[in-house]
Amino acid sequence: MDILKVSSKSNPVSVAGAIAGIIREKQIVEVQGIGAGAVNQALKSIAVARGYLAPAGVDLVCVPAFSSVEVDGESKTAMKLIVEVR
Repeated sequence: MDILKVSSKSNPVSVAGAIAGIIREKQIVEVQGIGAGAVNQALKSIAVARGYLAPAGVDLVCVPAFSSVEVDGESKTAMKLIVEVR
């Protein structure tokens, strides 16, 4: 499964385009963010991607979960959002 890592500075429209492209190709993608700002941008991106895909009859669901990731040798908790076709 492809993983898109989102930061608080990510452009939601750009990330949405990436999400839509992966969904069209593979039907599932994991969007990952560390911190409230990154998770906010990730959720906005998913909402925009849903709008991109709706005219083609594609509806998305999002399943949230936690994930442990290593950043600069330090373990951090990330929010992962599994996005897939309903």
